[in-house]
Amino acid sequence: MTQYALAHAADGTAADLAEQCAAQLRDAADHTLGFLYVTDPLAADLDAIVATLKARTSVQNWVGTVGIGICATANEYFERPAIAALTGQFADDEFRLIPPIDDPDAIRLASFTDFAAAMGVVHVDPRNPQASELVASFANNNAVYLVGGLTSAQTTFAQIAGGITEGGLSGVQIGGRRQVTFGLTQGCSPIGAPHAITGVEGNILATLDGRPALEVLYEEAGIKPGEDPRPGLANVFVALLVDGSNIGDYLVRHLVSIDPSQGLVGITDDASETSQLMFVRRDADNADKDLHRMLDDIEGRVGVPPKAGLFFSCVARGPHLFSEPAHEMKAIQERFGDIPIAGFFGSGEVCSDRVYAYTGVLTLFH
Repeated sequence: MTQYALAHAADGTAADLAEQCAAQLRDAADHTLGFLYVTDPLAADLDAIVATLKARTSVQNWVGTVGIGICATANEYFERPAIAALTGQFADDEFRLIPPIDDPDAIRLASFTDFAAAMGVVHVDPRNPQASELVASFANNNAVYLVGGLTSAQTTFAQIAGGITEGGLSGVQIGGRRQVTFGLTQGCSPIGAPHAITGVEGNILATLDGRPALEVLYEEAGIKPGEDPRPGLANVFVALLVDGSNIGDYLVRHLVSIDPSQGLVGITDDASETSQLMFVRRDADNADKDLHRMLDDIEGRVGVPPKAGLFFSCVARGPHLFSEPAHEMKAIQERFGDIPIAGFFGSGEVCSDRVYAYTGVLTLFH
């Protein structure tokens, strides 16, 4: 028997792909927990896929969600019918499913602290306006390190937490006996130094380091006075620095508006005058360098070789960033071998107590 097992299949009906995956899991007779990811064309069939896997395998506890793209060891599947499943041998007291939660107040009122969790794997509905608060509230109220992602779909934003759900946060907590290593790789790199936010109202930046925010943005993006700014800003974003961290940890947010008459910049998150930010650019070369930096860092920290993993990447990465097919998954395979890994490409990535964008989050089980 094996401690972890991987199944993946593509380009068929939901029923056929589910049966193929079940057959690939024939050596997982004593496995108890499964992570399941399906691409958007199979979203409406998710309930039936779970039912087949429960009937054909020993795994009765499944968590997962839908992605525009999903991944498995050395493979990525985008915008085509596909399933990826990772199963593991977990003792009954080593994990606990997280039921669907759609309100941060419900997390504070309900206690999950009676289970000693080392980590949690969560999936979050991006349509919930409190998605970031759900992640932060669950992580901080329960003192648990979270990984996961926000569902990416065209129509059905389904999640699996025992049964099928949507609308909030769900997943699984995993107990502290399992050794785990985490890594985060950024997809956007700085184009200038960090700036103090010296004037802001909500999500509207007025001044940075005492200068008009738009003036600073134009300067770093290389936009000259009188130029059409749109081409120069096409791949430029704002990165809010995580308090107490260096520039290696930041939350990328979109630019949503500029006001040349007043020098204002609007972003997709509220900011504070106690915070710092940078302007960053998304490009494949720097994303690849940071991917290998993450793999170097993880390799330097792992005590024993990993046995399996989960990978959560941004839907704007994969083939939308890298020219080589399955670029990220092949890099992970080259570093750690043919270990079973599954995951999906989401509308945001969860790491610790925060929701990131344009990143990749790797979790390795030892």
